[in-house]
Amino acid sequence: MNIFKGKIVDIVAGKIFKGELHIEGSKIKAIIPNDEITENQYLLPGLIDAHIHIESSMLIPSEFARLASIHGTVATVSDPHEIANVLGIDGVKFMIKNGKKVPFKFYFGAPSCVPATPFESSGASLGPDEIEELLQMTEIKYLAEMMNFPGVLNGDKEVMAKISSAKKHNKPVDGHAPGLKGKDAQKYVQAGISTDHECFTIEEALDKMKDGMFVQIREGSAAKNFESLIELIGEYSDKIMLCSDDKHPNDLENGHINQMIKRAIAKGFDLLSVLKSCTLNPVQHYKLDVGMLQLGDDADFIIIDNPKDFNVLKTFLRGQLIAENGKTLIDSVLEETPNIFVAEPLSVTDLIIEPKSGKLKIIEVIAGQLITKSILGDPLVKHNNVISDLKNDVLKIVVLNRYKPSKPSIGFIRGFGFKKGAIASSVAHDSHNIIAVGTTDAELVDAINLIITEAGGVSLVCDNEKIILPLPVAGIMSNNDGFDVAKKYAEIDKKAKTLGGSLEAPFMTLSFMALLVIPELKLSDKGLFDGNSFSFTELFDHTT
Repeated sequence: MNIFKGKIVDIVAGKIFKGELHIEGSKIKAIIPNDEITENQYLLPGLIDAHIHIESSMLIPSEFARLASIHGTVATVSDPHEIANVLGIDGVKFMIKNGKKVPFKFYFGAPSCVPATPFESSGASLGPDEIEELLQMTEIKYLAEMMNFPGVLNGDKEVMAKISSAKKHNKPVDGHAPGLKGKDAQKYVQAGISTDHECFTIEEALDKMKDGMFVQIREGSAAKNFESLIELIGEYSDKIMLCSDDKHPNDLENGHINQMIKRAIAKGFDLLSVLKSCTLNPVQHYKLDVGMLQLGDDADFIIIDNPKDFNVLKTFLRGQLIAENGKTLIDSVLEETPNIFVAEPLSVTDLIIEPKSGKLKIIEVIAGQLITKSILGDPLVKHNNVISDLKNDVLKIVVLNRYKPSKPSIGFIRGFGFKKGAIASSVAHDSHNIIAVGTTDAELVDAINLIITEAGGVSLVCDNEKIILPLPVAGIMSNNDGFDVAKKYAEIDKKAKTLGGSLEAPFMTLSFMALLVIPELKLSDKGLFDGNSFSFTELFDHTT
């Protein structure tokens, strides 16, 4: 019997009291109030990330757990659609199997949109039959984010079949509907979709909550909505969850859901209301077996010094100490590296864009957001080739199909601010083809070819320097020690910021420039894509 003393935070009863937790094996055997206790530490349920793609940490689940545990995270609601786009159902099963090898609670969903659209090349496709197979598994807790909201609104047969499967198995359906409001939002919710992590204004969030949705406040490495939405947690704590969606390894090493809690407390929000959003709400909504510090529960809890500083002193899962004072006690596991990578190296001539009449359509990055703008500009031409225009911050961007030998798709983008060099990545949502942005065609080619040589990774080329962090698991994750990966990623990310510009996360931002379901303008391996009309568009605007 292990006994822990302090101020017990009971989220279910909505109270904090001095007392003792009696733990026997993996369970809570007794909770005894005791006003005589002098320990000032707080005992509270372990934290839950209500929506995350583990793959975006560039770590396999077992390594993700090692980093997340030091911040008090004991569980995640995880959409494995990144690996599913590469390896299909086998990829989902890989994540589940690997996650079971460590003391951490991973709850995976059935990826609803693989591929995200028919306008890009992916390694796999999950139709209604595959979704049904996944939803039959006890490890699959929900139908993951339904990004094809036009398909929902139009009653697409395949989309509705997937939602019907989730309803049949009594499993919730996650949403993804940026900017959707009014009657369209109502129709989306009425289809059976119960969460959304893509709200970026209070007005949009309130509109969706009015129709019954949970709003997941997201603070990731690229998309950050905490400041815009956190005010909701005061009045609407029953309908809010906290999530990170996508978190790069160096950011995960520095903090997780604990950071959002600390920021919310600093703004004056009630501790119980804030904690409810990352413990009880996801547990009840997704039917998770994560302990809530109730008699008979799994002993999934954390010890912190105080709510203001929110320093996580210890993290327990099923009564086992898995992290203490910023150090993980979870051992690394050896893992295989399943992958598909068939792309062939490029030459500089492959990136030539012959000028045409009209203005150039340019993707404009919005810092801290996944949405982009579509703007027009004059092309800079040299030797009959449209090249990067550093003076006006218009850089060449390339997407290359990695599933079969192909010609590159080429566009132009503003907002990176690079004055030299190029970066590339095989982490490119959601199909994970190779994506690159750079100041010269030669450096772009070198950065892309580094990725091809390693069958996946993130790379940087500048002058005579060539750097790559290999990602051999599906071309999107490393199977190495997570803390080492975080260190190496931090180094290449820091180097990328020396190329110019002010983006907080250039690699993460780049990875979303091929995500066609987020308007306005994006680039797939098949061409430039208008997210508003949901169709391909020409690189040159002939109407001007």
